[in-house]
Amino acid sequence: MHDQLPSEPEPLGGGLKQRHLTMLGLGGVIGAGLFVGSGAGIAVAGPGIVVSYLIAGTLAMCVMRMLGEMSAAMPASGSFSVHAERALGRWAGFSVGWLYWFLLVVVLAVEATGAAQIANGWAPGVPQWAWVLVFMLVFTAANLAAVKNFGEFEFWFAALKVFAIVAFLILGTLAVFGLLPDTDPVGFTNLTGQGGFLPHGWQGVISGVLAVVFAFGGLEVVTIAAAESDDPVRAVSRAVRSAVFRILFFYVGSMLVIVTVLPWTAQKAGISPYVTVLDAIGVPSAGQIMNIVVFVALLSALNANLYGSSRMVFSLAERGEAPRALLKVSGGGVPRRAVLASVAFGFVSVLLNLEWPESVFLYMLNSVGAVLLFVWALIAASQLRLRRLVEREAPERLVLRMWGFPWLTWVTLAAMAAVIGLMLTDDAARPQLLWSTGATVAVVAVAGVRELRARRA
Repeated sequence: MHDQLPSEPEPLGGGLKQRHLTMLGLGGVIGAGLFVGSGAGIAVAGPGIVVSYLIAGTLAMCVMRMLGEMSAAMPASGSFSVHAERALGRWAGFSVGWLYWFLLVVVLAVEATGAAQIANGWAPGVPQWAWVLVFMLVFTAANLAAVKNFGEFEFWFAALKVFAIVAFLILGTLAVFGLLPDTDPVGFTNLTGQGGFLPHGWQGVISGVLAVVFAFGGLEVVTIAAAESDDPVRAVSRAVRSAVFRILFFYVGSMLVIVTVLPWTAQKAGISPYVTVLDAIGVPSAGQIMNIVVFVALLSALNANLYGSSRMVFSLAERGEAPRALLKVSGGGVPRRAVLASVAFGFVSVLLNLEWPESVFLYMLNSVGAVLLFVWALIAASQLRLRRLVEREAPERLVLRMWGFPWLTWVTLAAMAAVIGLMLTDDAARPQLLWSTGATVAVVAVAGVRELRARRA
């Protein structure tokens, strides 16, 4: 473990403004998982999905607060990978960095394919692979240019998603009280009808947590991006503070609207709950409107993941944990080789997804499915060690503090252990957990071998 705090500046170019980071924090997590995937959670939890989102959201908020504390004290483009190395040793920085990189470049394939499917529906004459190619080229170009271009792309994408959710919350609330034309007040009967608020009991709420907790992945990118802002310390603390509460409001608020406006049993598999509600309250072309929003959400996530993966692999190269060739930085401070390496692997993932979605790619997706939980656990473990170090050596750097330290950090770790335990007992989640555990063990083993070699050298 390093026993002193870093002071060297980042070699990457600045250029991200506060508004970019705030929107990145909000937009990074508002994706297809919320707009489409939330239907699976409602099916298992009923109205209790509101509680499921509260639990999962609180867990994500605590992780973000810990990450915010460390990133404000020690901004670095490798974010939690750098913190893990400093707190727990080289094996931890190597493991969490490569696992997160692998997670981003595999998920990137799902997003590119999903966006291509929607675009193919609008223009059937253009094959799906051609759309994927267009998206990858556009976002590669955006990420190879100055970082502020990435920031602008993400700002407007996120703004559209935020606008869509706010509009949905307003329309839904008006529908509940019968304030829309040709509507009667719905009241709160749907919250307690059809089997009560918890139709499947607390088991349903827990299954709901398993269904939705991974939708909060993506928040971490804001702490990676903070290192490239003009004032990293202020930027990361403000972005984390604003993001966590707004996200909880957006997620929990929209779930509450969905299960209040319509009976939870009215949701249909494969159809976005948002579309079902907008159709029910008479919004014309609701399906098409939501299709556009989901399309933007997928491209936004693709853009953010490409950015996050390139910065993570660049940071690994800086610390000698990835090929040194990836360290080349353009005149504008963009790690172009790191961007191209991440895009190349992303392209391979996309091809596997298009060619073998039910076999090769499914195994890859399962192998990263639960990795987010392992990443979060290492963030919490790192924060436990680094908080003491910062308090001892540079307490003035603690501009953002984790609540209830150390007790709440331990509670968060216990909650993650509980989620992992529940995944083992859940038939649908178990394969994902086992494959992800296998991938994690493999990466940690490589890290261990590297450390042993380094000690002998």
